[in-house]
Amino acid sequence: MARPEGPPTLPEPLRRRLVSFSSSVFSDSHRAALDHVPRAPPGFPGYRADCEILSSLPLQMSLYFNVYFFPFWWLITVAILYLKYPDLSDYYKFILVTVMILVSLTELIRLYLGYVGNLLEKVPELAGFWLLTLLPQLPIILFLLFNEGLKIHSLERAMHIIFAAFLSFQVVAAFFALRRMVNTLATRFRLTEFHRLEEQRPASGGHSLATGSSSQGC
Repeated sequence: MARPEGPPTLPEPLRRRLVSFSSSVFSDSHRAALDHVPRAPPGFPGYRADCEILSSLPLQMSLYFNVYFFPFWWLITVAILYLKYPDLSDYYKFILVTVMILVSLTELIRLYLGYVGNLLEKVPELAGFWLLTLLPQLPIILFLLFNEGLKIHSLERAMHIIFAAFLSFQVVAAFFALRRMVNTLATRFRLTEFHRLEEQRPASGGHSLATGSSSQGC
């Protein structure tokens, strides 16, 4: 039974770039076309591996809790920002407003790509999730956590620590999930190509024998 592909979530040029990036960073072999890997037929030795679930359970659990945690983080951070806003310098006022807008938009895209990439085993989407987690989300949260010029409240600091823990874990979990997914897809690609060559070899031999018989008859 084929896995549900779902609607395309990324533009095709961006998907190709992310596939190329994933192949070069996470794969032990760079020759497989990971974006359109054919599935092994039933009875083929690679069929069982083809049905193997490549999604990462720890990563999916982290994403699940992250989805519920982010609204609380956003509400508490915005409420504390509203309370301390008059005491901040104009420089930090502009930075915090810009950071909140950037983090909010990026987090929505990041979580969506993480769900689609991990559950549907899509390499480009999961690679996009990993990149958005590594940059800009994690550096921004660390900036909010350690910059004392922002006059960090104790509750705000606690929320940033939890958010940073989510992001740090997801960077590591997504890295290993991508590495496993890319290498498995590359192996599947090579096994399927080998199976195609094995299927074509007897047909080619039969064609040669038929040609030789007709030549002798003439």
